Amino acid sequence: MQPEVFQQLVRRYNKPVPRYTSYPTVPVWAEGINQQQYIYLLQQQFELHNHKEGISLYIHLPFCESLCTYCGCNKKITTNHSVEEEYLGMIEKEFKLYLSILHEKPIIRELHLGGGTPTFFSPANLKRLINFIKDRSVLHPDYEFSIEGHPNNTTKEHLATLYDLGFRRISYGVQDNDAEVQRIINRIQPLENVKRATEEARAIGFVSVNYDLIYGLPKQTLASITKTINEVIELRPDRIAFYSYAHVPWTSRGQRLFDENDLPSPEEKLQLYLKGKELLTASGYSDIGMDHFALQNDELFLAWETAKLHRNFMGYTTQHTSMLLGLGVSSISDIGVAFGQNKKSLHEYYECIERKELPIFKGYFLSEEDKSFRKYILSISCRGYAVFRRDDQRLIQKYVLPQLQQPLDDGLIYLNDDGLVVTEKGRQFIRNICSAFDLYLQRDAVQPMFSKAI
Repeated sequence: MQPEVFQQLVRRYNKPVPRYTSYPTVPVWAEGINQQQYIYLLQQQFELHNHKEGISLYIHLPFCESLCTYCGCNKKITTNHSVEEEYLGMIEKEFKLYLSILHEKPIIRELHLGGGTPTFFSPANLKRLINFIKDRSVLHPDYEFSIEGHPNNTTKEHLATLYDLGFRRISYGVQDNDAEVQRIINRIQPLENVKRATEEARAIGFVSVNYDLIYGLPKQTLASITKTINEVIELRPDRIAFYSYAHVPWTSRGQRLFDENDLPSPEEKLQLYLKGKELLTASGYSDIGMDHFALQNDELFLAWETAKLHRNFMGYTTQHTSMLLGLGVSSISDIGVAFGQNKKSLHEYYECIERKELPIFKGYFLSEEDKSFRKYILSISCRGYAVFRRDDQRLIQKYVLPQLQQPLDDGLIYLNDDGLVVTEKGRQFIRNICSAFDLYLQRDAVQPMFSKAI
């Protein structure tokens, strides 16, 4: 594709659209979910899927020692490491609560520690947590454990402990290597720390290292992002998530700590994205869609190529499970037919756990229509095609096809009465193509604030 043609397409499709880690998306969900109904469906779905494919487990570890001002995640800033003990005790109680509901050991196929900063926790406490889970579960033969780490505080002891526990994938939050950008986002992280953490992970035996990078940060320039990405390419991470910075100071107070005049203009941000993509693809990274790049020998790329990719609240994954349980403050569970989100404040989360109640405060029960259109979105985002069901033809004709006309005209998809296939050109606009199947967007039933596609 000619660079000028690609730039024109990027401008056309640079609209606010969800990332589709769920459908329906979180803004559609409601507070005050019926817990009795949720528990009934949880038990039903667990019985249906546990032995067939196992489950995924996400554990949110919210603590950070300092505030990164760009961050929109649920976090708690503290340098007091005594909080580790109390929090892990609550996670253990929450997991035991699920075990009492499920009446059988879960078969863990995928486990991910996210945050916050999971490596805020000491190696000994991470070992305590994982062994607690493993002692009360069964590991699937193809299980996969992964963790998010901070290059500044991920030690060789962390990595050795995690490797011994079964972890083989680690993701480092790099974001940007430029000193001025790091200063303004309050994430001082020398390149040598990133290099050390990467080399130590590989030496210990980790088979996949991911870097998170962000474009559109304050003080970023074309020159600075070019330097950052060239430095990253030299370190050769197996995967790269190249995210657009979403400036939402009304929901993330830390983002109020810098002047909005420091942000790149929309056109400058576009150029940052285009330069990053150009450098990554020229260096052997394949764009598999939804902000993710991978080397062609990485499992994520191979899963895309063989139509075995899956997507959930942890993003793209090579493990396909129909059920994801989220433990910890603000965690989200996906049981296939319903979503549930935990309390967002530590105080309220702890209170629920002490009362032996699931700490879920918000969620959604999927209708048959939701389930059907969720499958279309998952299929497009993970496999690059969708096969239309006859029962959905009326809704597809009315709401979906009008939204697909422009992508069809632009050569992003092939389309006929039976379904669609995403073209090589269209892979870079997966979010936009998926949004055609989002009936909540197309009916104007909800107008939430989403980040732009670019």
